[in-house]
Amino acid sequence: MKWEKLLSAKRWGNEANYSEDHNEARSNFTRDYDRLIFSSPFRRLQNKTQVFPLPGSIFVHNRLTHSLEVASVGRSLGNIFYNKIKTRDPKVDESVQFMSEIGNIVAAACLAHDLGNPAFGHSGEAAISRYFTDGDGKKYQNTLTDKQWNDLTHFEGNANAFRMLTHPYIGKGYGAFCLTYSTLASIVKYPCSSIAGHDKTKINRKKYGFFQSEEKSFEKIAAELGLTRTQEIPLIYKRHPLVYLVEAADDICYTIIDLEDAHRLKILTYPQVEELLFPLCEDDKLRNRLDNIEDLDAKVSLLRAKAINSLVLDCSEKFFDNQNVILQSEYNKSLTEDLKPTLQPIWDNICKISREKIYNYSSVVQIEVAGYKVIGGLLEEFIPALINNNTHYYEKLVKLIPPQFKSKTPDTYSNIQSVLDFISGMTDLYAVELFRKIKGISFPTID
Repeated sequence: MKWEKLLSAKRWGNEANYSEDHNEARSNFTRDYDRLIFSSPFRRLQNKTQVFPLPGSIFVHNRLTHSLEVASVGRSLGNIFYNKIKTRDPKVDESVQFMSEIGNIVAAACLAHDLGNPAFGHSGEAAISRYFTDGDGKKYQNTLTDKQWNDLTHFEGNANAFRMLTHPYIGKGYGAFCLTYSTLASIVKYPCSSIAGHDKTKINRKKYGFFQSEEKSFEKIAAELGLTRTQEIPLIYKRHPLVYLVEAADDICYTIIDLEDAHRLKILTYPQVEELLFPLCEDDKLRNRLDNIEDLDAKVSLLRAKAINSLVLDCSEKFFDNQNVILQSEYNKSLTEDLKPTLQPIWDNICKISREKIYNYSSVVQIEVAGYKVIGGLLEEFIPALINNNTHYYEKLVKLIPPQFKSKTPDTYSNIQSVLDFISGMTDLYAVELFRKIKGISFPTID
């Protein structure tokens, strides 16, 4: 793969009007960032669970604040890489157009990386899959292809984000977001189909990047950017190199900042957080600074900032040092799995403690269980309603689905995806409220 092709300002759905915009105040990739941050799906992230239940009297991160922080870290990773390239080759901008925009491309992709995640965190994804594997959705298997069935039984938020940004929803126009090809490719963490993503014979293949319905769309983008195709059936590509920076920014933010939230919620004590983060910080003056701060939250904030800085510097250096291997599609790990020897065991220990003490904390488990019930309950009402639509009750339910989510093709797969588009876009609060109303637990009022 070559940077000259990988960095493209061609826009999805507006290819005929492609322009390099040399004289514009905002670059094409800055426009990507702006379009995302002003979009409705992005705003809805403020009421989607990151880890801890929402809302509460104590601030914890939601998917919107998480995405903003990931974008900030991602921009830094991209800019540091560009500065290193520029130092080594002062004329790089003459040979590789848009090289100076890498930070903006990564930041935009980071903003979009969680757009496809349903309510209630990762349990929302699992709840959708469970409806088809263990719930009423099993009855639709015989009407779907194996690839379509895998899309549903292994529902993937990353693939759903790519769909949201490329699918022509009714009334929204083709290419409503109209993002650049490079930004779209940088979102797809696992560039393969669902069957390939869940191939049990491949140890490292656990997820996928696009549904069957968007496979041709990804192929088009991959061909334009020169991504390496490693397998035809099922379809598998190597990642766009900037995915590594998006992934690293996400890993760094949720791993480190979840500790900060855990401290605010008194799940972890200050000494426990300091013991975990201090070794990452690599700052000889940090101990004196911490001793001069009395507020424990402020201490944790300083530790968080220093730890993120250390990880950003190491990951950007690792990406720079391995760029040739990455471009040759031979780098088969994440940047946070390849930290320098002084940081890797500390990072691995933080991940271990987070799994044990944070992700299995009672309120986290409770919101996951609630997510199963709410998402599953909505699916068992709306999917048969849209597929059958043969009773007065089903007709009423279908009217609750916004027109933009309804498919022009009446096949089972398209109808199911219409419901998933509708439900996966809901906030936690809206999903709970709608569930209560259609189940008769609460009664709707006139707004």
